[in-house]
This record gives sequence, C-alpha cells and structure tokens, in this order.
Amino acid sequence: MAAQPHGLVSGVVLDAQTGEPLARVRLSLVGAPWQTQSDAQGRFSLTGIPAGQYTLQAATVGYRMVRKTFSLAEGQQVEFEIVLSPDTFRHSDSVEVRGDVFEPVKADSPSQLTLEGNEVKNLGSVLADDPLRAAQALPGVSSNDDFDSRFSLRGASWERIGLYLDDVLLHVPFHTLQGESATGSMTLFNGDMVDALVLHAAAPPARFGDRTAGILEVTTREGSRTRRSFRVTASASNAGFMAEGPIGRSRRGAWLVSARKSYFQYIIRRTATTEPTLAFGFSDVQGKLTFDVTPHQQISLGLIEGLSDLDRTRSRPRLGVNSVMLADNHITLASLGWRYTPASRFVASSRAAWMRERFDNRSRDELPLAGGYYGEWAWTSSATWLWRDDAPLDAGASLRRLRADGFIYRYQFNPFVTRRLDEYRGTALRGGGYLQQSFRPWQGRFQLVMGARWDRHDATGTSTYSPFLSLSLAPEPRTRIHLGWGEYAQFPDLHWLFSFLGGTHLLPERAVHYTAAIERRLGERSRVRAEVYERRDRDLLFRPLYEPRLVTGRILPQRLDAPVVNSLRGRARGFEVFFQQRTANRLTGWIAYSWGHTRMRDGASGAEFPSDFDQKHGVNVYVSYRVRPTVNLSMRWIYGSGFPIPGFFRKEGDRYFLAAERNRVRLPSYHRGDFRINKAFVFDRWKLTLYGEIVNLTNHANYRFDSFNGYNARTAQAFLTLDKMFPVIPSAGLLLEF
Repeated sequence: MAAQPHGLVSGVVLDAQTGEPLARVRLSLVGAPWQTQSDAQGRFSLTGIPAGQYTLQAATVGYRMVRKTFSLAEGQQVEFEIVLSPDTFRHSDSVEVRGDVFEPVKADSPSQLTLEGNEVKNLGSVLADDPLRAAQALPGVSSNDDFDSRFSLRGASWERIGLYLDDVLLHVPFHTLQGESATGSMTLFNGDMVDALVLHAAAPPARFGDRTAGILEVTTREGSRTRRSFRVTASASNAGFMAEGPIGRSRRGAWLVSARKSYFQYIIRRTATTEPTLAFGFSDVQGKLTFDVTPHQQISLGLIEGLSDLDRTRSRPRLGVNSVMLADNHITLASLGWRYTPASRFVASSRAAWMRERFDNRSRDELPLAGGYYGEWAWTSSATWLWRDDAPLDAGASLRRLRADGFIYRYQFNPFVTRRLDEYRGTALRGGGYLQQSFRPWQGRFQLVMGARWDRHDATGTSTYSPFLSLSLAPEPRTRIHLGWGEYAQFPDLHWLFSFLGGTHLLPERAVHYTAAIERRLGERSRVRAEVYERRDRDLLFRPLYEPRLVTGRILPQRLDAPVVNSLRGRARGFEVFFQQRTANRLTGWIAYSWGHTRMRDGASGAEFPSDFDQKHGVNVYVSYRVRPTVNLSMRWIYGSGFPIPGFFRKEGDRYFLAAERNRVRLPSYHRGDFRINKAFVFDRWKLTLYGEIVNLTNHANYRFDSFNGYNARTAQAFLTLDKMFPVIPSAGLLLEF
C-alpha cells in the first residue's frame, strides 16, 4: 500500500511593534517531535507531518508565547503569520503600523527619546525591577545614586521634571521615606504594565505644563484581548503576580491586574547587623480596565494603591534622638478615562483622576518627626482635529483642585524642646489650557509646530503664558534637522505657598529652552543624533541664608528659619552625541556622550556656583543581543563626573571645612556596569524565564552625599556623611508565564 503524502506547516514570525521578521524563534508542535527555528527572514517550515489536530507554539526569550491550534489533512499545506509581542507589550494578533522603528508616538517635540519593549525590562534591573531606573540610562539623564529612582536632567533636579502617567501629572509617585533628605525610592507603578517611556529633554510641547526642566511621559498598556494569561515573578527584592485577559466573548474590552510585595528589607536586616539602615519595604496593586462602549467610544478605569513602611525598632538603642524609627507612606491613584473618535479626522479624550498621599515618620521615642497629606482632584481633556491632511490642530484644558498639610519637627532634651522646622496647610485651584497647530507639508519633510498654553493659580493670583515653537526639516531622506524654543512656568508647591518659610507671594519658576539637533539615519534600524541645548532659568526657589559659610573669614551660622525666596537664576548649556541601533534580531542598544555646564547665581547673596546636579561629563551605554532562541545577553554601563557636595565646603585631605564659595567640592566620579542574562525554558503550556544579573561588575566604590552634621565653631571643620552605594552584587529572578 502506498504511503499517504504528509502535510507541510510553514509561515513567518513578526515583531508586533515593528513588523520586523524575527529570527531564532523556536517553532514546535505541542506533544509532537517536530520543531525548528525561524531563519533570518523570519521564515520557518515543518515537513512530513501526518494528518491530525495540532497546536503550533512559537517561543523565544523576551517575547510572549503564542499557540495556534489547527487541523491538518493529508498532504495539506498550512501557512501561518505568527505575531510575537515583547514581554512588556500587550498580546496582539496584528502588527502595529509604524513608519520606522524610531518614529515618535506624537511628532511634536524637537527633543524626545523613547524606551519601549524589552528595553524597559532589561534596564530596570533584576535587583530593583524599576521602570524609572530604565530612564536613567538615557543621554542627558544623571543619577549617581543607586538607592534612588529619581534623576536629574541637564543639571536640573527631579522636582523640575514632570512625570505624566496616562496624561496625569503625578506628585510623588514613589515608594519612599518622605520628609527625609537622605532616603531611597522605588517607582510606584509596575514596569510590566508600561507600554512606553518618552523623555522630552528640551522644549517640551505645549500639551505639558507646570514643569520647567523636562517631561517624562509614561503610558500604560491595556490587557490582552486575545486570551487570558498569568505571570508570576520573583527576584532578590520583590515578588509579583500579573493577570490579564479579554472581556466577554466579543472581546470588546480587556482587564489587567498586578500586585507586588517587597522583601528586600529582610535581606538588609540580616546582612547589616552593626548599623541601622533606611531600608524600607513596600507593596502595591495596580489594575486597568478598558472597554469599547461603541465602535467610536472607549472608557478606561485605572487604579494604583501603594504602601511602604520602615520599622527599625530592633535598632532603637543605636538611633539618635531625631532618627526615624517608624515610618509609613500610603499613595492612591484612581482615574477614569473616556476616548471618542466620531470620525477619522477627529479624536477627543478626557480623564478624571484622584490621588492621595499620606506619610508619618516617628522617632526612637515614637514622637512625630514629619507627617503630611496631599490630595488632588484632576480633570484633563484634549482633542485633535485633522482639518487638513497635513495640519492637525490640538487643544486641551485641565483643572486641578489641590490640598496639602504637613510638618517637620526636631527635638532636644534636658530641657525638652520641640523645634518646628516647617508647617504648612492650604488648598488651591489650578487651571490651564493649550492650543497647538502643526503643519507638515511635502510628505512630512518639513514640519512646523506652534503652540501656547495659559495657566493660573488662585492661591497666588498669578497667571502665566508659555509659547512654544518647533521646526523640523529633512533636506534629504536620511537626514533631519530639529529646532525648538519654548517658555515654561512652574508654580510653587503648596508646601512652600502655605509654609511660614514661604508664602503666597512666591512667584512661579521660569525657564526658556533653546535646542538644535541633527539626526542621520545610517540604515533602516540605526541612527546617530547630535544635539546642543541651552536652558535659562529664573525665579527659582532658594533659601539663601539656610547654609552656614565663611564671610570675610568669619562663620555665618546656619539659619533653620531661613525663608524661601525666588532668588535663584541660572543657565544650563551642553551637547549630546547619541548612536542607536534598534532591532529584534541583531545587536540592539546605544552609546551616548553628554557634556553639560549649569551655573547658578543667587540674587540675594550674590553667590555664584555650579548647580547641585551639575555634571560635566556623562556616558551611557546599553547593548542587548538575543544569541539563541532561549538566551539573551544585555549590559549597561554608566559613567558620570561627580556632582557637587551641596554647601559651602572645602576639603583638606580627608577633612571638610566651611568655605566662602558654594559647591566647590565634588563627589568622586560615578561609574557602574551591570551584566544580565535572560534564559528561557519553554514547555508545552508554560514558559519559565530565569534572570541573572551582576550589579556593579567592577566593584567600583561609588558614593552619595547623605547629610551635613554640623561644624566646629572654633576651627570651622564641617562634618559630612557620605554613603557608599552598591558593591558588586549578584542577583537572580524568575518569570513564570502560563
């Protein structure tokens, strides 16, 4: 009897974000011996397969598994298009339509860099698994602190950088110890729920407000509309769970929920047995629900609930009078969004949000050291009208109702005295709006964006007007020139407006941005970019008389009651050179060099000095390569010249003394290299990924400024505490997906 002809299963594997063919993907028939790998063009074929029911499984490290069930008749040929989504991307059956891998989500910013896909996961580190630590690897960003998720941008502090989460400007989105200068922080939201991070480092567009240095725009993804999936993660610092899936058989919506629990504090307690630490634990839950009410209307509901705490009662005998022994920090963020697309040329969206922050710090004697409450009701609305094919018009408005109260106390004994360092309480209403017109003639080779926003703060009775202009020109297909200019305003936090140290007379902080960049494509997936910038700051908040110093050879003592005034102005200048390659198959990543100079002048005292976050030289390197279907290697290396030690100090040998000039002493340079390996084990119905990482591979000794502990009134010797940060630390974690 002649043998029956066997069937053929073939197809192509594509990346869901870019449509790039994926090589080195393992294709197998579940429960059967047939398996193969996709080639350089993403193609695969399985031959000699008898008739029957089969499940085709596609899997590779860094991507979600895909299974497709099918029937095969004798001699039949079946063709598949397999779309794989990165681990941090939602499940998708189709490829997103994109012009190229570097195309911005919204092309209205002259200076923006994007992290997406597995870049956020690999750069967040196994030890911390923190999305904002991924942003620290971008050019222009400086973070010489292993313990802190916050960062500086081109010489400006974190307080001047706006973090927008799904169009909502957040206040303090961290697990941290509030009310203390020396602490650490972890980002409140889960990195596995992040769709993309976009950094606007200079001249942000008019749709962003109330920050003067830059914007970090974070969008969260929706759950899978194709199937339910579950993920369990565990690492040296925390464990987590995530679940997602479609709503109903019609799949008109999706849900997504995650939870995390930290246990890093227990490791610290067992390893640091001689000195008390500020290691805190945290837990959080996060959820998102998306539903298509009609083909033209979609609603979304989001919730984040975070708790962090510190308990050092076991170290009570070694704590100082004003050391924190117990602390709690509780943050809630809830939002409701609506999106309306009645026609292809018009889209409108609105979002209402409520956020609440509470913290309470207590001393070794369980006396209150610091506490506070921050609450906000926020409403934002925006619309885009494509009144001409090459001329979108954007408009939006926002209204925020704010409330804050808090205090900082310190104590002394014999006799017992309570010193009020700060107290504040108040409410305010802030409103604003923007209008922005874009023109993109000649198939987008020329682009002009003009915009302006208006904002008002009722507590100060102040209104601000902020114009914006961006120009982009492509003299030839592979080269594009960007120019940007904008004025920006940031109202003082309620903390300062209602404190006896400040007042409602305080003015908004101001900045003017100038930037020019040229970008050259070296291929479909590579580019080099060079950018120069200047930022002029004025009316920045400062306490001119707070810090002790030498004046004509005599000590001017510290004034704890020194008021906050708009006395600081400055200028930040620099340039950045950036080479990047983004591909799903070969070596991906970037190398960037930054040079910057940020100089400040205090109008009250006449002092001139580098900014507290002035970093002259910075190098950021990230590379990643999927060497096999189940193995991915990545490395990041960061170098930064040392930040100034804030204050009027000079150094002689190993000792510090008060000085007449501010910020003249700097910390040693910071450099740290991390190596990571991701190894996947694929089974019929689930996938296990192991993460291994070595933090600070070279064991370089990095330090951060912790605190100023007073001075000797006779010799002017100053006493400072510098914290040594991470030594070489091996770490591991796992991800179970089913």
